[in-house]
Amino acid sequence: VQLQASGGGLVQAGGSLRLSCAASGRILSWYAVGWFRQAPGKEREFVAAIGWGGNGTDYTDSVKGRFTISRDSAKNTVYLQMNSLKPEDTALYYCAARRTYFTASRTRDYDYWGQGTQVTVSS
Repeated sequence: VQLQASGGGLVQAGGSLRLSCAASGRILSWYAVGWFRQAPGKEREFVAAIGWGGNGTDYTDSVKGRFTISRDSAKNTVYLQMNSLKPEDTALYYCAARRTYFTASRTRDYDYWGQGTQVTVSS
């Protein structure tokens, strides 16, 4: 499966963005999909994930209540709605997929990766 992440941009603190992860080559509903982010000088970290067919979601503590992951099977796309953005959310955001039912939070658990989309939150 090929993944294309988009939707990043520059936003003020408190603002919102919606990231999209569009898939081609396979039906994305058959994959668990995760969002990760990497800030300069830091390791790539888990943000959120959604299970096969939309069953089950998982979030890192720092984004709970602010970010929502969802999928649109008709569009073969997974979204990450990001509200109440903070400067510490600034990073390159990646989507990834794994051909299993359950979500995962480790980068090594994902087989397919999209290119990153930059999110910059100004204070």
